[in-house]
Amino acid sequence: MSVTVFIDGAVGTTGIDIRDRLAGRADLTIVTLDDDRRKDAGARAEALNDADIAILCLPDDAAREAVALAQGGTTRIIDASSAHRVADGWTYGFPELAEGQHQRIAGARFVSNPGCYPTAFLALVAPLVRAGLVPADWPLTYNATSGYSGGGKAMIAEFEEGGTDTAFRIYGLGLAHKHLPEMRRHAGLAYPPIFAPAVARLNRGMLGEVPLPLRQLPGAPTIAQIEDRLAAAYADAALVSVATGDVAAVRIEENAGTDRMTLRVCGNAGSGHVRLIATLDNLGKGAGGAAVQNLNIMAGLDPLAGLVL
Repeated sequence: MSVTVFIDGAVGTTGIDIRDRLAGRADLTIVTLDDDRRKDAGARAEALNDADIAILCLPDDAAREAVALAQGGTTRIIDASSAHRVADGWTYGFPELAEGQHQRIAGARFVSNPGCYPTAFLALVAPLVRAGLVPADWPLTYNATSGYSGGGKAMIAEFEEGGTDTAFRIYGLGLAHKHLPEMRRHAGLAYPPIFAPAVARLNRGMLGEVPLPLRQLPGAPTIAQIEDRLAAAYADAALVSVATGDVAAVRIEENAGTDRMTLRVCGNAGSGHVRLIATLDNLGKGAGGAAVQNLNIMAGLDPLAGLVL
């Protein structure tokens, strides 16, 4: 028997990506609304409550409205917006983040899909904080660059239809990005990091890094200890891996077009400095791929079904 899935917001960048990923799967029945009905509250409420699982690919306010429309029913919900990532009663949809998280997602009714930037930050930092190698109150910085598809249709048009000739730009200069509460909460931090996001002239791909001065950290952990802790945290993860060995450069496109995420610890033993680096696809493990993985887990299906490895 197939699982009925309603994609609310299937015309946006993430919604289209998820719909394309799920098309043709015999274990799922996909429901979307025609353009003339997708903003009709009654039609949305009916579709939401008739589905086994709904995936919300909506702006934050519309996602909250969709959850309200489904109240009183039994539909399980995956919210790809940022509306519920630190909300009580919601399970964070990052299966590899902590021991038991996969099982919590499997049994949850409400699952919040992680943001693309937080996915890389949390993968690098959360295991180190849990292990006590990085104190929860350490003043962290996080520098990350995404492909422009992460900005949705407006940014895609800007870069692809001649609206800008920019190759690279930084933003979030008010230092109050909406992802900060998510990063702080799920990494177990006392304070949010200084977050420096940027966008580059490429459609898909993401690179994030967190620099650490190991000699200034309590206990002065070694590069090997940092690498070993990350490797142990993701030893059984099919989609998250820790690459070892020296590299001369890391490309933002490394995992573009896949649902993988690769972590690296690049360091200098003489100075005690390291750069924790993560590469992923901003629409893969950073968005649509993560939603499909969560859907599979919630439906009791192969967690990797429909993913690009």
